[in-house]
Amino acid sequence: MSKYAESLAKMTWDDPVTGQRREYVLTAGATATIGRSSHNEIHIPERHVSREHAVINFRNGIFMITDLNSANGTFVNDKRLTEPFPLADGDVIRLYVPVLHFSAVVSEAEKEQARMTGTLIVPAGAGGTPTLHITSGPQEGAAIPILTPQVTIGRATRNATWDISLQDRAVSRPHCRISCEAPGEPDAPWTITDLGSANGTLVDGVPIPPNEPQVLHDGAVLTIGETTVLFRMHGD
Repeated sequence: MSKYAESLAKMTWDDPVTGQRREYVLTAGATATIGRSSHNEIHIPERHVSREHAVINFRNGIFMITDLNSANGTFVNDKRLTEPFPLADGDVIRLYVPVLHFSAVVSEAEKEQARMTGTLIVPAGAGGTPTLHITSGPQEGAAIPILTPQVTIGRATRNATWDISLQDRAVSRPHCRISCEAPGEPDAPWTITDLGSANGTLVDGVPIPPNEPQVLHDGAVLTIGETTVLFRMHGD
């Protein structure tokens, strides 16, 4: 059993349409996107909220929140986020207008209620197809499944030979590569490698060294040129 197996968190907010209180429970290792689009784990249909606004994921025993370069910003305790932020019990998250409350105290009854209502968010399972969600940039809203063990990403040009072309002049030709040496294996990691790009590649706000593969986690936020990309690993 993981040393974080009992780590739980709770997100609550008032639905802007119905006024009803909404509550989700996150378990250790879980990743949850927050946004206006219905495919988000936490769906908030409010006009000030971006399609994919922010992501919460679990790293080294802590739930972290990262803004996905949203139009109106993400605020924690009224401070606008500029980098991933560790959440603590009682923190207030504001998506410009909607307000969510983060709690690190979850009762067994609340966990069971979330399980029964489908609002228990658990880690992605093994296997499955990773997907790149473009959350900001010229192709905002696009979802690109990774269907082969290796894909190269670069700027869209007439003679482009890479697998994924981004319409972003800050992206190099090519820019980076995402790969997995043993796709389908439960513990085989996916990695990202910067290919010596002019503007670099960032993972969770941190520049990665060129030509050195970096392991990706579910919910990793990639900055490729001026495009923000969310890496999601959905299990079978």
